[in-house]
Amino acid sequence: MLTLEEMLIRLGVAIVLGAIVGWEREVVGKEAGIRTDIVVSAGAALFAMASIMVPYLITPDEATALQVIINSSSLHIISNVVVGVGFLGAGIIIHQGSRVHGLTTAASVWFVAAIGVLAGIGLMTFAAISTVGLTVLLVILRKIDLYGMVGETKKSKITSTKSQKNQKLQT
Repeated sequence: MLTLEEMLIRLGVAIVLGAIVGWEREVVGKEAGIRTDIVVSAGAALFAMASIMVPYLITPDEATALQVIINSSSLHIISNVVVGVGFLGAGIIIHQGSRVHGLTTAASVWFVAAIGVLAGIGLMTFAAISTVGLTVLLVILRKIDLYGMVGETKKSKITSTKSQKNQKLQT
């Protein structure tokens, strides 16, 4: 069973780690920034801690609680976080013409939920390493011109896609 102090530490870690990813998104002006990522990470941590605590709250002793954990679906609360945040991410993604905006931000919000779950279940070191890894990747990949590496620009890629669609329509 988690003590209040353990829960507050886990919640605090989730908030700080969510803020780190959110700060990166905020700096580049993305739709979901520091506030969103803090709330998602903290919320996921709370759900993770709730899933850990439910068996202890519904049983008379620790031995019975451990049996409930082994035989129950209390950990399914965590899987529902994944589904719920997926819907949140879907709201972030915007399709305009042939362009899609917000995919990386939506994916980062989903990732932040996983970071919150990790912090909530006590895997705080792994949550911190994941946070640093994601933030570094977001910064590095934004600076790399991936389209240039394959010999295309974003605009030429979009133009060629539109041309291909128009040719298909004409045939």
